[in-house]
Amino acid sequence: MNSPGFFLLGTTHQRAPLAVREKLALDAEASAALQTELATIAGLRELTILNTCNRIEFYGVAESPETLARIEAVFCARQCFPPEEFATFRLSLVGREAIQHLFEVATGLDSQMLGETEIFGQVKAAYATAQTRQSTGPVLNRVFQKTFQAAKYVRTQTAITVGQVSIANVAVDLAQNIFGDLKATRILLLGAGDIGEKTAKAFQSRGAASLTVASRNLERAMGLATTFGASALPFEQREARLAEFDVVVGSTAAPETVVSVAAAAAALRKRPARPLFFIDLALPRDIEAGVADLENAFLYNLDDLAKIAESHRIARLAEVERARAMLKEKSAALWQQVSAPGAPPAPTPAAGKPAVSPA
Repeated sequence: MNSPGFFLLGTTHQRAPLAVREKLALDAEASAALQTELATIAGLRELTILNTCNRIEFYGVAESPETLARIEAVFCARQCFPPEEFATFRLSLVGREAIQHLFEVATGLDSQMLGETEIFGQVKAAYATAQTRQSTGPVLNRVFQKTFQAAKYVRTQTAITVGQVSIANVAVDLAQNIFGDLKATRILLLGAGDIGEKTAKAFQSRGAASLTVASRNLERAMGLATTFGASALPFEQREARLAEFDVVVGSTAAPETVVSVAAAAAALRKRPARPLFFIDLALPRDIEAGVADLENAFLYNLDDLAKIAESHRIARLAEVERARAMLKEKSAALWQQVSAPGAPPAPTPAAGKPAVSPA
């Protein structure tokens, strides 16, 4: 029986460290440009790009291994990333294994924060974007629709979301562990997007009363500030006024850092007896890594928070295995459905490029 050439190509937090992921990350403009360029590749029949802080993944239908190699070459060239280095971080799956991986991604099993719900919305958004660009077809349409059904089923039939954590909640719990009562703690949120909103909500749920929002879009900052009864700060004043805050959370979509080592050092000199706590939830990172080397400054990034949350994962390993077993059964059934006679064959990895299973 012939099989459709359903594939996954990319890399995730399981294989690539934060420093690599931020080099591979795509903003909205770059993602649109890349999709336009990939659309010209011969043999690429369908395509969806999933681009988050933890992964850059290409799902699609291809006619041959050469098609996959071309996708990789175009992506690396656009990101100015050495192809030979990308090969060391690459995840490449085809057929049922690729479906199983997508199922686990959408369910939150492959997330840094086990069972987190944000990824489900990100997968849906990626698929919707691909539909808008008319880059999906019969295979992707069926696979993604079944993915959403499988993810919802597993979430309701297992306890993987019980006591679930999110990046925002882990960050706020960490701040609470350091400062204790957050009522008098002064918090600056850099970024007024979805992560900024979730972080503001998490801080308020722990009793934080002094929130200030700064965004490159002042209108969005004012809107989020109004929602939470917080203050808004012009973004260009963020570094000059760092000393006024105890906790600084970065969650912008800026292409470069927005808090420098020099600015953090200047702020610390103005408050010698009080530490500054930085939480960087952005990709690319918002806060220069060198800030962590400053005396009385503490910096945690996405990978740091994931390590802290690992205890939650360990406590729910039995539920993870049960969920994976359910998804394996469903992915096998779906693969039987989509691998119908007459469909294009699944591409096998090119020589020197073995397919690998998710870490």
